[in-house]
Amino acid sequence: MANINQFKTLHKKCIKSFEQISNYSENYSKITDDTEKARYGFYLLMLENITGIQDTSDLLEMILDYDFNSRLFNEKSEDAGIDAFYIDREKEGEKIIHVFNFKYREKFNNDKEQSLNESLSSIKFFNALITEETQHLKGCVKNAAQTIIEALLSNDIYRFIFHIVSNENKTLSINTPSLEQLKKLYSLEINTIGLNEISEIILVRPEPVNATLLLDAEAVMPYREDPINSNVSYILRLNLLDLLRITCTDKNLRNKPLLEKEESNSLTNQDIDYGVLYDNVRGFVTKSKFNPNISRTLNNESQKFFIYNNGLTLIAKNITAQPVNASKKYDIKLHDFQVINGGQTLRSLHNFNKDNSEHITKLSNGEVLVRVFKFSDDEERNKIAEYTNSQNAISNIDLKSIRSEQILLEKYLSEEDIFYSRKKGDLGNSDKPYKFKISMEKFGQILFSLRQPHQASNKKKEIFGEFYDEIFGESNLKIDQSSIYINQYFNIEKHYKELSQTEGYKKTDQKYFYIIYMINNFQKFENDIPSAIKILEQSLKEFVPASDISEARKLIQLKFKNYLDEKVGNLNSNFRESTNNLL
Repeated sequence: MANINQFKTLHKKCIKSFEQISNYSENYSKITDDTEKARYGFYLLMLENITGIQDTSDLLEMILDYDFNSRLFNEKSEDAGIDAFYIDREKEGEKIIHVFNFKYREKFNNDKEQSLNESLSSIKFFNALITEETQHLKGCVKNAAQTIIEALLSNDIYRFIFHIVSNENKTLSINTPSLEQLKKLYSLEINTIGLNEISEIILVRPEPVNATLLLDAEAVMPYREDPINSNVSYILRLNLLDLLRITCTDKNLRNKPLLEKEESNSLTNQDIDYGVLYDNVRGFVTKSKFNPNISRTLNNESQKFFIYNNGLTLIAKNITAQPVNASKKYDIKLHDFQVINGGQTLRSLHNFNKDNSEHITKLSNGEVLVRVFKFSDDEERNKIAEYTNSQNAISNIDLKSIRSEQILLEKYLSEEDIFYSRKKGDLGNSDKPYKFKISMEKFGQILFSLRQPHQASNKKKEIFGEFYDEIFGESNLKIDQSSIYINQYFNIEKHYKELSQTEGYKKTDQKYFYIIYMINNFQKFENDIPSAIKILEQSLKEFVPASDISEARKLIQLKFKNYLDEKVGNLNSNFRESTNNLL
């Protein structure tokens, strides 16, 4: 169960999250009350961690809440009980429609549960989707409903998830009759997220986690890279109770390898110490994503868990292993360790343990493979994390987020007052004000657009896959240029916002990428963003494709890029040297 300190930590994080709106809202400075700042920042923080979208402009597009939009953007559209929506069309193997109901409480109440009535206020919106009648809706809420209806009527199959999110300590049971009826009536999945779940994603850098193990010698296999290397890593066959013990919140239990029966039973009441997952590549995983196969195996064949599960990978700053009892056992001490692979397994084991006090017996019959590596420096640690996760269902972007060049970019750009967001949910230095926030994904697209603007929006996977070294490789990336391109991007966004009001131009990232391309490759546009925008918009009107297609589809065509090149001049004669050096 979460506590008041976690409530206060979230409050501070939400206020920090609110700061990213400063470049987007003229009313930003009018919001002076910390509770109001925290409430609005809560929307952004939760949306980022649940959807994985990190760029502020994209997050703001999701928000439908009447109070948020009227106070910050003077847009007054009744929200019909839905505070935000997002359609994920890029997730491998499935497409997902997300709708959100948020509630931010001003005061901590240990016994307070999420409000069922507030959650059911969304029925008005869901009815509009089912009946396809949106005439009573207005503005962004109507647009959201129509977008969702189009998705539901398409030939693509969508999961439909309703997220009930609040900073209250107790979440609604999704099995209550009203929510069961809601699920059946609208074919919804319901995901409730409260303070306990949110505590996973608002971790500050934790204190070092230490633990002690006493294992049979046959359950321990030491490993050295070479005979000269003094660093020893270990492959362990670990009882599941030991794994729960060394990753629980009780420091005394973590360092007491031989538990009495009563102490073993006390593990049932122990929570996972999320500090051991701070460096986990996967980041925040909502309750709906836990692996049901793990529970099934533990219930029916716990003794075969070792065979069926891939195991976990731990890294530790130091590992000591002393043979004891005439070398029949090993006394192993782990200093400052992290679980970098197998976080989902670990969460599922802890959940299974807490579900039922009788599960402790089943867990005692199971074992799991655990690899423990000692790392000598951060670069080696990051490589271990990347390579051990590379065969899992984790995106290339998440894997690349721990590369040394990405960490270097984060540090360099911080000195330029730019927050470079490598991981979702990270808010940067809590004491530092930033001019801009840019995600690693968006920056990769910006760099790619310097040569291939027509592919920058639909090649995100390749940018952090096969093209990664061409863009971020040591010989290609010029770190001192990074802040220039990021400032250009936000200036373009600002100009497009102004021109959208006076000229009616539609704002899209695809267009921003083209302007980046134009001002960095054609000298005539070097310091003239408005002229570049005007030429791009003219070209979109004049370009006649083989069939009638939208602006968005024109922008991804090589023929359109070639048409634009011809319109503005010879590309090769006007390359800027800095661009040539970058890619």
